[in-house]
Amino acid sequence: MREAANENRAIDPIWHSMIGKLSAGLSPAALATAYLDWSLHLMASPDKQADLAAALLSNPQRQDPSQDPRFRDPGWLMQPYKSYAQGFLAVQDWWDRATRGLPGVDPKHERIVNFATRQMLDMMSPSNFAATNPQVMARTAEEGGNNLNRGLRYWIEDFNRVISGHPRRPSAHSVGANLATTPGDVVLKNDLIELIRYHPTTDKLHPEPILIVPAWIMKYYILDLTAERSLVAYLRDQGFEVFIISWKNPDASDADLSMQDYLDLGPRAALDHLKRRGAERVHAVGYCLGGTLLSIAAAAMARDQDRTFCTVSLLATQVDFSEPGELSLFINESQVAFLEDMMATKGYLEADQMAGAFQLLRSNDLIWSRVIRHYLLGERTHDNPLMAWNADATRMPARMHSEYLRRLFLENALAKGQFIVDDAPVALTDIRCPIYSVATEQDHVSPWRSVYRLQMLSDTDVTFVLTKGGHNGGILSQPGHRNRHFRAGLKTEGDPHVPAQKWFDSHPPQEGSWWEHWSDWLRAKSGDPVEPRATGTATTASAPGAYVFG
Repeated sequence: MREAANENRAIDPIWHSMIGKLSAGLSPAALATAYLDWSLHLMASPDKQADLAAALLSNPQRQDPSQDPRFRDPGWLMQPYKSYAQGFLAVQDWWDRATRGLPGVDPKHERIVNFATRQMLDMMSPSNFAATNPQVMARTAEEGGNNLNRGLRYWIEDFNRVISGHPRRPSAHSVGANLATTPGDVVLKNDLIELIRYHPTTDKLHPEPILIVPAWIMKYYILDLTAERSLVAYLRDQGFEVFIISWKNPDASDADLSMQDYLDLGPRAALDHLKRRGAERVHAVGYCLGGTLLSIAAAAMARDQDRTFCTVSLLATQVDFSEPGELSLFINESQVAFLEDMMATKGYLEADQMAGAFQLLRSNDLIWSRVIRHYLLGERTHDNPLMAWNADATRMPARMHSEYLRRLFLENALAKGQFIVDDAPVALTDIRCPIYSVATEQDHVSPWRSVYRLQMLSDTDVTFVLTKGGHNGGILSQPGHRNRHFRAGLKTEGDPHVPAQKWFDSHPPQEGSWWEHWSDWLRAKSGDPVEPRATGTATTASAPGAYVFG
């Protein structure tokens, strides 16, 4: 019935697409529903109203605003700036209290209201305005206002780039020049992927190649960022034959690609190629949503008695979406239906719409701190490889993105054993090969406690590793990276479940890079190095290929 109804709609998709451009892709109806739920219950709760009135009259003042990262500059300890910061934090605390703990409010609506209110308050922080920011005022006095002149010029430059459709700032870092430079060849190309094989640097190789499946919402070269920060180069130098998938950046012609298509044309096609080259066993690695897709592939293979995978490694990967963190605030029935209409007009989701959602999760770090630095202090953020990669965003085809949001986030079908592959459900409990699962401590995309839930859905040995850093920075923890640590523990088949916090408390941090720990784990589960197998001549291009430029 839903599909039939959609066929008759001509105005809704266009109208919602227009609204979406003004609302950063967020559904106004979803936000309004949450606020209505909260406000009606607040009006019906005299006790909560009295509690908030008492809190307002007490007017608490924080003595040390430097506990908030926005107010750590010493200038915030001086008047009147200290009062500005304390007053703002008191208001922020009051609204946090007002939007939490109200009986009867849907818990998800409560989180949405709290998050949205916090975002609105963040815009009004005294740190965001020149006259109430001591650091900006000191810089203005020091430079005679030249910082504000530069900031205005930077704002005009950025505004002109946005309206011209080219929001990326010029960068000294580019793919093939100083990004994604590890030597290799494209050994397979189809309508969705290019498969890259990296040139070995050791005389002998472990007989089990490594197949890496990155997320389709990012360019693959996050794992081959620079010569110094390349996970694929590190694995290559450890004596492994490394392959990685480079996804095509979809356009309108790819609108009908499904999750099944991504599975068939992605990891399955790559695995078929490795088998044709003589690989009997394969180390499979997935990053972020690429790891989710790999988990689906591994479960389907296990169901069909295919034991090709000797290990599965999942990097910052969720398979249970019951607790996906603040990203879930952007994913409900209203939001998904709204996005489906937006995608219907072009056949895909624009890259900047997904990027905007991720930025909102860390608005102080990714939005307002840049506004202050660029437009008030007159400083441009230092150009670096990770920023260049982050700006190189990708689109998502309409059908696949809709299926992914509905089946994984809304229905949590994979964790329930209800995700359909080849017309039959798959279960993660069927996977019998050892699993290496990595999470990062400050991950806003794949919260580590959500990643940790894999152990509740597995009937095999799982090595869980928690490393310092965020979703990308924590994964790029190469040996020699300063101030890095990780925790590691093994849950063998049959062990009782250990709650996440108890696991954290009972596993002390180890100094260094988790890469070395992982390499040792892979090596222990690999055969002795042998002479490299013949590669053949079926190469279509040199790395990094063509799809990465899409």
